[in-house]
Amino acid sequence: MTAPTSKPLTNILLLLALATLWGSSYTFIKVGVETIPPVTLIAVRTLIAASILVSVIKLRGLSLPRDATTWRRFLFQACLNSVIPFTLIAWAEQSVDAGLATILNSTTPIFTFLLTVLIIRHEPVTARKMFGVVAGLAGVCLIIGTEALSGIGDQLPAQFAILLASMAYAGAAIFGRNFKGLDPMMPAAGSMICGAIILIPISLIVDRPWTLTPSTESIGALLGLSVFSTALAFVIFFRLMQTLGSVGTTAQAYLRVPIGVGIGVVFLGETVTQTAGIGLVCVIAGVAAMTLPSRKKLAAA
Repeated sequence: MTAPTSKPLTNILLLLALATLWGSSYTFIKVGVETIPPVTLIAVRTLIAASILVSVIKLRGLSLPRDATTWRRFLFQACLNSVIPFTLIAWAEQSVDAGLATILNSTTPIFTFLLTVLIIRHEPVTARKMFGVVAGLAGVCLIIGTEALSGIGDQLPAQFAILLASMAYAGAAIFGRNFKGLDPMMPAAGSMICGAIILIPISLIVDRPWTLTPSTESIGALLGLSVFSTALAFVIFFRLMQTLGSVGTTAQAYLRVPIGVGIGVVFLGETVTQTAGIGLVCVIAGVAAMTLPSRKKLAAA
């Protein structure tokens, strides 16, 4: 199957949709982990998303790949794009606000760029991109460093967990290039199936979910997280991977930041400190510097 045709307006709209879907996920997670343990929340998230995606694939008259090589790739992608980052973020949001999680997780393009330069080496190192790295990392230091210096260490492990999740997402964005030529729903469904297979046994052993009494709010958040922020979002993600590439697709991160922070403020009553606000501006500026197309590329589009 050939890759989808790249249309600038369509790509922009899809990036905005993906930013909104993933921006809202932090609020869904924050509400979900109030009464559902992180591993179980993410296990059910991947299971529901996998079920929806497989059903849509069947309705379209398609079938998942059957070769072992593709499924090994799905498994590796699942670890990088769902099992590790989903669980780390859910665990972290037991103590970190959804807005702050959004800001820290928006560093994914920075790590994507650094990994491509150091490992893949197909990204040109320009002054603008180096400015983006410096600005983004400065923003992270402002957010995390001030808390460390003030002696408040309770949230530091959670904040670093979110940064580790960002690194995993960066690896997933790069590895996702291996699925060019596949219908975008195939890696989305395959990775969710593999994620569920990994997480469900862990949930059964660690959390014993049959003993839990989740609130109506947490269940609703879990459903929204699974259907919209996972199933639908991953189809868009893999579609954009085929048209924009790894770094271009992670451009949704600088759109996701104000959306995610705004949702946390409006629906959860969260506040953003002055220092975190400055850090937010630095991160957005850094990510935008690395991901916005140059004038030459715009002229050629």
